Order: sequence, then C-alpha cells, then structure tokens
Amino acid sequence: MLTDDWFTVERIDAVTFAISEYGHWEKVHSFLLIGEKKAVLIDTGLGIDDITRVTDQLTTLPIYVITTHVHTDHIGGHGSFEHIYVHRADQRWLTKGIDGLSIEQVRKGISKEITKPVPPSFDPETYEPFTGEPTGLLEDGDMIDLGNRKLHIIHTPGHSPGHISIFDETNGYLFTGDTLYDETPVYAFYPSTDPGALIESWEKIAALKGVTKVFGSHNSVGLDPEILMEAKNAAIFLREHDLARFGTGIHEFNGFSVKF
Repeated sequence: MLTDDWFTVERIDAVTFAISEYGHWEKVHSFLLIGEKKAVLIDTGLGIDDITRVTDQLTTLPIYVITTHVHTDHIGGHGSFEHIYVHRADQRWLTKGIDGLSIEQVRKGISKEITKPVPPSFDPETYEPFTGEPTGLLEDGDMIDLGNRKLHIIHTPGHSPGHISIFDETNGYLFTGDTLYDETPVYAFYPSTDPGALIESWEKIAALKGVTKVFGSHNSVGLDPEILMEAKNAAIFLREHDLARFGTGIHEFNGFSVKF
C-alpha cells in the first residue's frame, strides 16, 4: 500500500480509496473513486499538503472533484484540479468565501492539534482557503457515469445549504460527507447550519435501497448501513421532542451524535 508522510491511504476495494489526514484534529477523509473513463475525488482535504502527490500514484485517469460541501477542510486542495463541481447552493461560498467565517477563525482551526510534521510550504499564518469558480454545478438527482460505476448526487442540506451525499449504486457505497459520521458530533449549531434540514437529510438517505457501507468524512472509515436507520430514528425523536433547533446541545444516539 502507498505510504506518505502526511496522507494515510486505505484501500476500500481495488478502485476505491480513502485518503485521510490523521495528523490533524479533524481527521478528514477524501475519497478517490476510479472508473473506466475517469475518476472522481470526493473532496480534497485540508490543503496542508498536496493531495495530488497521492492521487497521481493511484490513477492516470482525469480526476473530477465532487465537493460534498464548501468548508475549509473539504476544499483545501481544489486549486490543484481542473474539474471542480459543487452544489448550486454552496457555489457562492466557493467563489466568495464561507459566510460568517473570518480568516482568523480559519487559520486558528487549521493550525491546532497537528500531530504529524507538516511540509515547509504550510504556514498557518498565511494560509488562505481556496476560492474559485467551479467547472459545473450539481443538483439533487444528478448522475455521474464513470464508465463502470454510477454515482448519484443527493442533496442533503443541514450542515451547509448545498451539502450533498454521493451514492455509488454499483457498489452500494454511500458517501455522506458531514451529514453523518461517528465518534464526534455532527455539527449543526452555527448560524449557517440548519438543524431541521439536517434531520430531514438523515431521513432522505435512510430511505435509499442497496447501501452496503456508509463513508462519513471524519473519524472511522466505513460504517455499517444500520447507522442509517439509527439516524432515521434519531430524526423522529428529535422532531417529536422539539430538539432539532439551535441551542439544545449535544444529543447522543446509537453510533453517532449531533450538536445543535
């Protein structure tokens, strides 16, 4: 398996890889999906180091970046790729910057709790989040054909207005971004989030048929599909008890938690 000073590469199958940044407190994952005609990279990580050093070793196919959402830890390497796609509702954040997030906040978050050596090119005091025009915009229901695998775009707002999940129906892999993951709370407590929309998104992905594995963008790589039913039950509970709103705190469920 490929080894790297900053990135950890985990082979999910022969044509699917998790590219993780465990040296940073956010433990963010990007995912490379290789098809017959092209490859898709789901997010590009923090931008602390050059993710193309890894992707270039894994495929020679053209790489199309699909952005789950426009937060700093998911778009850090976007500038290294020619083809970038984002949901329409997050387009302005990609081109103009993320609402309500100052450069001071970004630099503070990117520099804390780093446990691996970083490259000389990384300086948190001058770090700038990626901004730029996307190649194209994504909508709910779009399908991306890689030749031998089909990816379905699912609009799952809540964590951000234009957050998407990606369902690889050929393999049953569901990539949920920051809509659902384990260990640390899913965030929906700051002004640009929407707690009500988030729990609706849980119900939406729980209704999918044929999911074999769930891949969130943080912490564990690969969760059993039963977590989707847990999320659906959590949505029902939070709605019935009027808890899906700002200020109600952290709510823990079987296998995951959320912070409103």
